[in-house]
Amino acid sequence: MSVSIGQPVPDFTAQATSDTTVSLSELRGRQVVIYFYPKDSTPGCTTEGGDFRDHMADFAAADTVVFGVSRDGLRAHENFKAKQGFNFELISDKDEALCQLFDVIKLKKMYGKEHLGVERSTFLIDREGTLAREWRKVKVPGHVEEVLAAARELNAAS
Repeated sequence: MSVSIGQPVPDFTAQATSDTTVSLSELRGRQVVIYFYPKDSTPGCTTEGGDFRDHMADFAAADTVVFGVSRDGLRAHENFKAKQGFNFELISDKDEALCQLFDVIKLKKMYGKEHLGVERSTFLIDREGTLAREWRKVKVPGHVEEVLAAARELNAAS
């Protein structure tokens, strides 16, 4: 089962940086952005994370909390977060539970070989825990601004 727009996102609990545990049910009343990226400390993922970092005040003004998710472990996440100065938490999804819930594990090709990997994707969840928007096969340039515009629009509507 994966999430779909207009449907409630099943509650989940996951370990994140800063020794935190993230539960969707505890975030009710706030908008939530969850963005999935392939791997810590790679060029595209660093750029995307930096874009979210640089717009965090704008997301806060739209009453929206942001989480990055990859299959990397917490130690790699802590290093990535510290090195890049990220002002949001990164969720470790080593068991791929969130990746499966949001259906972001896809067959990818690199150097002519196929492998299963995380498809760069972003999800906007409204205050009641319902999936409001999704972006799949994300291209990094301009993406964060698009997510921010949707978060502002959703915030203004509620």
